[in-house]
Amino acid sequence: MKLAVVGGGSTYTPELIDGFARLRDTLPISELVLIDPAADRLELIGGLARRIFAKQGHSGTITTTSDVDAGVADADAVLLQLRVGGQAARLQDETWPLECGCVGQETTGAGGLAKALRTVPVVLDIAERVRRTNPNAWIIDFTNPVGIVTRALLQAGHKAVGLCNVAIGFQRRFAALLDVAPAEVHLNHVGLNHLTWETGVRVGGPGGEDRLPALLAEHGSSIAENLGLPLPLIERLGVVPSYYLRYFYAHDEVVRELRTKPSRASEVAEMERQLLEMYGDPALDTKPELLAKRGGAFYSEAAVDLAASLLGGGGSPYQVVNTLNNGTLPFLPDDAVIEVQATVDGGGATPLPVERLDPLYAGLIAQVTAYEDLALDAALRGGRDRVFRALLSHPLIGQYEYAEALTDRLVAHNREHLAWA
Repeated sequence: MKLAVVGGGSTYTPELIDGFARLRDTLPISELVLIDPAADRLELIGGLARRIFAKQGHSGTITTTSDVDAGVADADAVLLQLRVGGQAARLQDETWPLECGCVGQETTGAGGLAKALRTVPVVLDIAERVRRTNPNAWIIDFTNPVGIVTRALLQAGHKAVGLCNVAIGFQRRFAALLDVAPAEVHLNHVGLNHLTWETGVRVGGPGGEDRLPALLAEHGSSIAENLGLPLPLIERLGVVPSYYLRYFYAHDEVVRELRTKPSRASEVAEMERQLLEMYGDPALDTKPELLAKRGGAFYSEAAVDLAASLLGGGGSPYQVVNTLNNGTLPFLPDDAVIEVQATVDGGGATPLPVERLDPLYAGLIAQVTAYEDLALDAALRGGRDRVFRALLSHPLIGQYEYAEALTDRLVAHNREHLAWA
């Protein structure tokens, strides 16, 4: 089995490599190709990857290349984890929206739109290269904004499934609180990428006992603290929102915080500097503890699980993925991309039925889906007016003066990545 990772020079990659090595019985990889244009980073990470495989007794070969066509040729699955513009672009995404009093974040709001505009054309070009060399390969997208990028891939007819680590993070946390194995925890996870709620926590599968009320009663304070939201709000909702909902439920509070502390991008950039220095140590043959602070916790387990199921292996029977709605949420169009529990096999992902959603959640999901429609249109066809329309539609913006000012800033800061600008 051959897998290719586009963005293999990411500091995330050793997390992925560690999962491939530990879970080799679930996903028996014979060849792994790391693809990245940054040759210096790729050499460091490729070396560490080989040492991790060797230490854990994995017999697969690891190669590196900057040639996408050569790297993806004959691959059974291609994982996308790229960042167009690097951490420098992320720093911009997190700062210029604050000048207009809006959240600066790389996956939602104005910063998220900027990332989508930079990313979608690049991802579609890579996907076309995959299709030319191996039309049967699956594309697993971990590149943010996952919902919009996955929708672009599916709309263009590619075999693609989107992946995020938010759900598996909740699964592991709830399993620890309930003192059960993670595989026993089934989440009623529903929404869009980075806009989800856990409406049930069932032990033993989809039909198992819902332990969410007991979790909130016994551990509500720690759950709320972890989300950065007040306990009374969590108790009133009776569900566990993704921590990304804090940008919506406490927008102005978050803006005040972001204006007075170092950006996440600057923190990550410093971590990356330290990690790359560690990766260059020829004695290092395990992923360093610092990597856990980089983000992407449990990404490797989720990626192995998904790839194994798509390629006919022994993945979990139910997995949280980003895939086509196809009537699952009746208030959304069929071609919307939602993030829910699904069955996954060689034919792709099929969402499990979802109970009727409270309008409090359904309304926000519908509005953000409309924004994603407009964001994808702007990413595919370009133009200042399309950018403005997408920003005006976003619930974190919504006022024309903000949308105008943010449009100007977005174009100014991303001109080198926007062919139409």
